[in-house]
Amino acid sequence: MIRVLLADDQSLVRAGFRALLDAQPDIEVAGEAADGEQAVRAVAELRPDVVLMDIRMPLLDGLAATRRITDDERLTEVKVVMLTTFELDEYVFEALRAGASGFLVKDTEPEELLRAVRAVVAGDALLSPGVTRRLIAEFAARSKEPAAVKTLSRLTEREREVLALVGLGLSNEEIARRLVVSPLTAKTHVSRTMVKLGARDRAQLVVQAYESGLVRPGWLG
Repeated sequence: MIRVLLADDQSLVRAGFRALLDAQPDIEVAGEAADGEQAVRAVAELRPDVVLMDIRMPLLDGLAATRRITDDERLTEVKVVMLTTFELDEYVFEALRAGASGFLVKDTEPEELLRAVRAVVAGDALLSPGVTRRLIAEFAARSKEPAAVKTLSRLTEREREVLALVGLGLSNEEIARRLVVSPLTAKTHVSRTMVKLGARDRAQLVVQAYESGLVRPGWLG
């Protein structure tokens, strides 16, 4: 059973999500929070698999709440998905840097929300390649200047290549075609790269690819 925590200051939004999620045989709503402070406390107490976190909330916004959750070593298994009114919210890239596993717009189709919850628990990317490319193009240029990342020295040449392709928004299937390997081999390379870099998920690889300077915004075609 996938346990979800709903964090949004609008009770109507929480009620709509709860009705949809609780109707699924493999998903249950573990709790709700109306602000960021409540969300942090609820996550520590309930240990949900996924938190659907609104970016804009009172007392503590979703971005700060996400940082507190992802910085807590006891909560490494908790996945945070940011909820936003606009697909390219100005805080989305910062949210990914803070440790969020992806983001969804609030008016997303019900089937997409369910797919997203299941996907993030499975460790899959919650950002489609197209959305990832748009996101990077819009916000990566605003990120801090690339800094030398010593941990990249842990990667093999192939793993660096894979990291760069993930940073460009390619899916495992696209990476496999680019490198002329099987999708399973591509997935294995991605997984090993995540382990070596200590990345929580694929979204974190995108952030590290840019912050290390391995990939730059201007490379998007």
